Amino acid sequence: MPATRTELLQGMPIFGAIREDVLDFVIEVSRSVTVRAGSHFFREGDPAASMFVLEAGSAAVLKGWLDQELMLGKLQRGDCFGEMALMDLMPRSATVQALEDCSALELTIEHLQGLFERDAEQYLLIQMNIGREVCRRLRVTDEMLFRLQMGEAFVPRRTDFSVN
Repeated sequence: MPATRTELLQGMPIFGAIREDVLDFVIEVSRSVTVRAGSHFFREGDPAASMFVLEAGSAAVLKGWLDQELMLGKLQRGDCFGEMALMDLMPRSATVQALEDCSALELTIEHLQGLFERDAEQYLLIQMNIGREVCRRLRVTDEMLFRLQMGEAFVPRRTDFSVN
């Protein structure tokens, strides 16, 4: 288990190959967020301008359907979520609710702008990594949809898919 925030970020795909000084900057500018069990990081449809890195606790990713909220996935320490907001600037595509008390780092568009001004190359690498992560998730979703259309169930493994 990572002992520090920097080690936690180093183990995440979106921060792959990012220098330690840049990770330290990301941690320094990020806001620490605490969300109590049963409360929400955000709700589907909310305006979006940040992503989160879960430092402690677990959370459910929920999607509304016919007046119900259905669980799409579960997030654990070290997972990131909400990163699509840093790319498409669209409202939240799902709800994230704490299953237990959680702490997370929140990274906003403004924080990334500050990184761009400090080190454009590292900023671009993070953006590419976010794009890769979103594409990986899209591939899994495509496979799930295809198998569903073919009448075959596809249950993703935790390593296949973590939703935002």
